Amino acid sequence: MSREKKQSFMGGVTIMAISTIFVKICGALYKIPLNNILGEKGVTHFMSAYNIYAVLLTLSTTGLPLALSKLISEAHSTNRRTQIRRCFYTAMALFVILGIAGSAVMFFFAEELAAMMNNSLAYWPIKALSISVVCVSIMCAYRGFAQGRQNMVPTAVSQFIEAFFKMVVGLPLAWYFIHLGKSLEIGAAGAILGVSAGSVLAMLYMIFNYRKNRGPILWGTDVPQSYGTIVKRLLGLGIPITIGQASMSILNLLDQAIILGQLQDVLGLTEDAAAGLCGQYTFSSTLFNLPAAFLPAVTVSLIPAISVAVVRQNHGEVNRIVSTSFRLIAALAIPAGVGLSVLAGPILLMLYPSKQQTAVAATYHLHMLGIASIFVCIMLLTNSIMQAHGKVKLPIYTMILGGVVKVAINYMLVGNPDINIKGAPIGTLACYGLVALVNLVIVHRLLEEKPNYFFIFSKPVIASAAMGAAAWASHGLLSGVIGGSYMKNSLCTLCAVGIAVVVYLILVIALRMITKADLKMIPHGDKLAKLLHVR
Repeated sequence: MSREKKQSFMGGVTIMAISTIFVKICGALYKIPLNNILGEKGVTHFMSAYNIYAVLLTLSTTGLPLALSKLISEAHSTNRRTQIRRCFYTAMALFVILGIAGSAVMFFFAEELAAMMNNSLAYWPIKALSISVVCVSIMCAYRGFAQGRQNMVPTAVSQFIEAFFKMVVGLPLAWYFIHLGKSLEIGAAGAILGVSAGSVLAMLYMIFNYRKNRGPILWGTDVPQSYGTIVKRLLGLGIPITIGQASMSILNLLDQAIILGQLQDVLGLTEDAAAGLCGQYTFSSTLFNLPAAFLPAVTVSLIPAISVAVVRQNHGEVNRIVSTSFRLIAALAIPAGVGLSVLAGPILLMLYPSKQQTAVAATYHLHMLGIASIFVCIMLLTNSIMQAHGKVKLPIYTMILGGVVKVAINYMLVGNPDINIKGAPIGTLACYGLVALVNLVIVHRLLEEKPNYFFIFSKPVIASAAMGAAAWASHGLLSGVIGGSYMKNSLCTLCAVGIAVVVYLILVIALRMITKADLKMIPHGDKLAKLLHVR
């Protein structure tokens, strides 16, 4: 790879990493106030619709943009202009068909979908979200085209637009409908209209960007592949990726449906009461997803490097990159998960001042989900390593295994009157813990030079345990001195988090958990190494 191309690649990597992190953070900033506005019942209606949307969207859009970008990139590298146009138009037709089908299912079968989720009140949120499927499908075609030309900026900007307008439209609408005295499901529909607005505006931006930057339509002299061949290539590349990603969305869909079903059918709760209990679990889930938000900043540059080393059969380089990626993820994920678990109660009380009772009830869930988030990060990293080695089906199989365990545990525990909703985080922890363990075994067997897991994980575990103890002790001490109002709890929590961060950074340097060479593997790692005084 030439210096110019490497810089271009790393620039794209940096843009996508920043964009992904921003979108994830915006998601949290959207859901936290939303939880305060809608409460545990309204959030359950919201998530019922959103989980259905996530499955349909994954089936419609996940794998095809990557497949299109690959075909466009291949044609662009050889200046096959006619092939580029035909690939794009063929993919656009597929996206439009799949998008319209997904939107139609959500709009015309909203009642049936709500019943499937054991939540009839999700009817209006499902309808409100239906237009987003076709908009995002069309937008993904343009994203695939831009990425195939090694231009990551349009994708990043469109993701920013989606996330931003989801907040600035959805949150005010939800608040306005609730303020007018409308029902919680109508408030949830208002929040979801923000998602739809964001997707419409992002789609319009991508169309505008394409028309502005495509240049004159000049057909080349090359003979393009037939439409049938292009469709086969798109589906052949896209379907395995789609199946892998869809497993997560389908699992979340089944998870909520089973939880609500067991609470109603076995325990005899009303739909409203079941939604309230399920909402306690949802409150903690927002924070559970945060540690994984920072994973792309590491994996987007590491995984392509692994792929190159694998092709060259440079086993030493593969081992070095894999070990580095594990050390970086362990250094980020373990303290984040431990921190969420240790300070679960204070954090939830700080974030949900208008829903204090629900925040207290959700504390148990976050204690367990904080630890589960560590395994999610390990799972995502090991999935990427397997995919870099060409083992694209293995992550699907391990996720299915974990999903079966999760569904089985939820079915048994949530239906137990002595456990009920407290069984949900147990199922989540068991699911991702098992998947992470199996993935680690597979990666260890896959690599010629075996990574030393004890060496990789021992130091972050020790440092995170010390950090967690410092956070717990400092919060307890400060709470005893300052008092227990909302503002005082928030102050104590923020101080405890600050102390925990300082303690952990000191231990990172003292224990030499990561090296300068490790940090060089991520975008702008040199600057970070200098900031942290890492040698």
